[in-house]
Amino acid sequence: MNIALIESKKAAKKNEIPVGSIVVSKITKKIISKAHNQTEKLSDPTAHAEILAIRKAAKKINDWRLTNHVIFTTLEPCKMCMEMIKEARIQTIYYGAVNTSKQKKIKEPECIKFEIKESGLNIKEFFKKIR
Repeated sequence: MNIALIESKKAAKKNEIPVGSIVVSKITKKIISKAHNQTEKLSDPTAHAEILAIRKAAKKINDWRLTNHVIFTTLEPCKMCMEMIKEARIQTIYYGAVNTSKQKKIKEPECIKFEIKESGLNIKEFFKKIR
């Protein structure tokens, strides 16, 4: 967690929300990747520390499935980061502080189904081929 804290201080120096994250192998106990928030620098709303650390780890091990890894982050993950952590198959999260901003109400976007048969068929065919 101390290394994640160092990452969070790097973010603060860059006028980013001070969050740092590291991904650690459960097998070797070594740090695979580390990152800090860079949403302002990159003009990217997905450039949260957790997501950047996951991207780096996946690239380093050449696999998006991080089942044998844990993530340490200085702030409880937001919804977006939590979904990314789940998608990466990480099963354990250690965090340093409760995320009180999770309480703010962000309006959900309107979702409109625009049915195109070919879209569904493309997906079915893809998975049929690989299974």
